[in-house]
Order: sequence, then C-alpha cells, then structure tokens
Amino acid sequence: MKYGSLILEKREYVYLKRILNVSSYAGDFEIQKSLQKLSEELKEAQIVDNEKMPSDIIRFNSKATLIFENGIEKTLQLVIPTERDVNKNKVSILAPMGAALIGYAEGDTIIWDFPGGRHHLKIAHVNQEETVKGLNLVI
Repeated sequence: MKYGSLILEKREYVYLKRILNVSSYAGDFEIQKSLQKLSEELKEAQIVDNEKMPSDIIRFNSKATLIFENGIEKTLQLVIPTERDVNKNKVSILAPMGAALIGYAEGDTIIWDFPGGRHHLKIAHVNQEETVKGLNLVI
C-alpha cells in the first residue's frame, strides 16, 4: 500500500461512515462481508482535509483504471449509491468493488473477496473528477 493505509477526505469519511451504518441492514451476505471489511480498514485510515488529499487516491467520483489478474483492464468511476450506473461503469461505494477501491492509491494492489471469489487487482491510474457536492445531506 503506497501510503501505508487508506486515505480519506474528512467529509467523505463522515458520509461513508453514515451510509455504512444505514447499509448494515442489507440482506445480501456477500455485500455485507465487503462492507464489514471496509469498516475494519476505516479504523486504520488516515483522515485528511480536502487540501491535503493526494491526487492519486480513489475517492468519490474518481475514475480508476484497474488491471485484473487475468490481464483485463477496465476503468470504473466510484460514486455515491444514488449515482450508480453499470452501463456507464459507475460503481456504488456500497458495491463490493466500490468498497474495495475507496482510499487506495494509484499503483496499489488490492486483494479482495468479491462474490465470485478472491481477486487481485492493480490500480493502474486514478483520475479525479469533480468531488461530490452535498455529502452532508440526510441519507
């Protein structure tokens, strides 16, 4: 891990903690397992002000180019749950892939248990889009 732990921006961290609390009632076991692992990783995360966020960290609205262990390369955008759109490669933070990516940096390799089994993926590139507005809205 490039920075030693996940790195999250303060407002995004607060928002994420709130939606994780609400989502704890979801019925899908595989999703719950991913969200539990993310919750555990958040305990060790570095929380920083927006001005101090490294530009190569996956955060809300980031586009990340991933290389899977089978060599397939795919670019996904990490979004809040209401913005998810599989057809546009927009992955919700509450999906196993979204939970796996948040807070990791370009160059990191992630080992994560997805519904289809354990996978290794490398973050080849991170591109920052405009950050999400209104993260402090009531969920």
